[in-house]
Amino acid sequence: MTSGTTSGTTSGTTRVMVVDDHPMWRDAVERDLAAAGFEVVAVAADGHQALARFPAARPDVVVLDLQIPGPNGVEVTAQVLRHDPAARVLILSASGEQSDVLEAVKAGATGYLVKSASREELLDAVRRVAAGDTVFTPGLAGLVLGEFRRMAEGPTDDPRDELTERETEILKMVAKGLSYKQIAERLVISHRTVQNHVQNTLRKLQMNNRVQLTRWAIEHGLDDDE
Repeated sequence: MTSGTTSGTTSGTTRVMVVDDHPMWRDAVERDLAAAGFEVVAVAADGHQALARFPAARPDVVVLDLQIPGPNGVEVTAQVLRHDPAARVLILSASGEQSDVLEAVKAGATGYLVKSASREELLDAVRRVAAGDTVFTPGLAGLVLGEFRRMAEGPTDDPRDELTERETEILKMVAKGLSYKQIAERLVISHRTVQNHVQNTLRKLQMNNRVQLTRWAIEHGLDDDE
């Protein structure tokens, strides 16, 4: 990629906010963006900081980690775009989970990169998102397109059809009485990721707590062994 002065001529007017709870990663992304000519107008370590700093910072693009404390990346995305529909959100996450990608897109994110992306891929993605393009890590674009098609077909009668495969998988384990920790160990994912999946499921099924969710899952036979 080109860097230094050349990058600055094409991206110097793009204002960027970086949100990540890992200081070393956040600092590295900030340095790379600044070196490429972007104007980093704010950084934040969690969802509360991001939402508090966003109005005054007025970024064109928010580079946002999905798994952050406070309101998570999905909730931050939705609130940011309610405040400023013209803003662009680029998710930069360690997770390539189907449900995480789709929830982010539904909330309004216009890009999604996994953290294994190179520096050049990140800088290119910020430029493209700022220009109005949608950018996804290779392999995720088809998934997102398929979800858009499904959404365009309208809601289904069975609320289970609104759940992703991972959400259904976790719901079955919840119905069988497994704790979040046990589910995380079995699926080799983080405890926080399990919690996020459950919260997404609660929202889709319009429920308030795990007790209601467990009762619903049992009533629908999700606790039965296949």
